[in-house]
Amino acid sequence: MNELGEILFVLLKGLKITLIILVGSAVLAYIIAFIAGFCRLSTNIFLSKFTGFYVEVFRGTSLIVQLFWFSYALPGLFGIQLGSDLWAGILAISLNYGAYMSEIVRGSILSVSKGQTEAAIALNMSRFQRMRLVILPQAVKMMLPEFGNYLIHMLKATSLVSLIGLTDILYYGDIYRSTHLSLAPTVYIFVLVFYFILALPLIGITRKFERSARKGVAN
Repeated sequence: MNELGEILFVLLKGLKITLIILVGSAVLAYIIAFIAGFCRLSTNIFLSKFTGFYVEVFRGTSLIVQLFWFSYALPGLFGIQLGSDLWAGILAISLNYGAYMSEIVRGSILSVSKGQTEAAIALNMSRFQRMRLVILPQAVKMMLPEFGNYLIHMLKATSLVSLIGLTDILYYGDIYRSTHLSLAPTVYIFVLVFYFILALPLIGITRKFERSARKGVAN
């Protein structure tokens, strides 16, 4: 029991970093998703193509490589210092998942019935009013379940930051395992349980979003 308590205590040391990475990445990723999603729909060709390039690059390359790039390549090649590996982790995860979620934003907006837009035009609404009052509220309702799923994915992705030396849950688990090899299975069972417990409220939120989305949008 003493060993189990010690493992629990050690892993709790990494909880703060894991939560900081998750919250920071999620906030930035959602902001990026909306900005990139709207830019993909822009009539400005340069803006649309540039955003499309960003989306394809970050969707088409490994998150681990992106973590190493922000942590090691940018300072080494270009002298760009992000201040700390914490910011490197947050930026890599948020840009990666922001790219994926931007397609959800774009697709959800395009999925709103054209009849809704036509009705708004008939009411003499401006383009901004149509988007803000008619299209976006319905699109967001469709986005939420996938946003919830990606939030769970981002939680799991936080475990990768240990590769750039951030002291998250997995980092402390690996350190403890390296000095207590016989307890390796127990350590990783504890790590698994930690992430599962953290994911439970996110799973609940996602299911709530899914129930809400099933009510549908206006046709």
